[in-house]
Amino acid sequence: MSEVEDYTGRTGRNETREEQLDRNWAELLQELRVLQTGVQILAGFLLTLPFQSRFEDLDEFQVNLYLANVVVAALTTAMILLPVSVHRRLFRKRLKETLVSSADGLTKIALGGIALLSAGTAALVFDVTAGRTAGLTAGGSLMAVMVVLLVYVPIHLNRKASAGKLGRKL
Repeated sequence: MSEVEDYTGRTGRNETREEQLDRNWAELLQELRVLQTGVQILAGFLLTLPFQSRFEDLDEFQVNLYLANVVVAALTTAMILLPVSVHRRLFRKRLKETLVSSADGLTKIALGGIALLSAGTAALVFDVTAGRTAGLTAGGSLMAVMVVLLVYVPIHLNRKASAGKLGRKL
């Protein structure tokens, strides 16, 4: 086997393109498993709320925020499951590159959904327990932190690595 170039153009592992795609697919599946667990926990929490006696006391804003969170949880779950559905449709059609590429994009969208769901759920909990201002502050602050962690940090690390400023210690 000869050394192949990865999608960044750098030489790397001693693997064929097919082996690289298989590895990338396996890594994506593992990431989706982690995402799925987080969404399941938040969605499970949300789905129990209407059965609590205090749910009747929610005002219109809180009910709408709750329903928006349920929709985001359902859509995020669908985004996490979509790569598996695509895999089933593309199975044995020699389209692994299409599969890996599309799953990468779908996983990024799912990360956004989880960020929105986490911030929205925190906003609801803070709103109910500490008031509207606390809810809006908590939701907005968490969303800002999520954007920094899920968007800025990876972009920043990629730029540092491209500029040769990031060591190979990672």
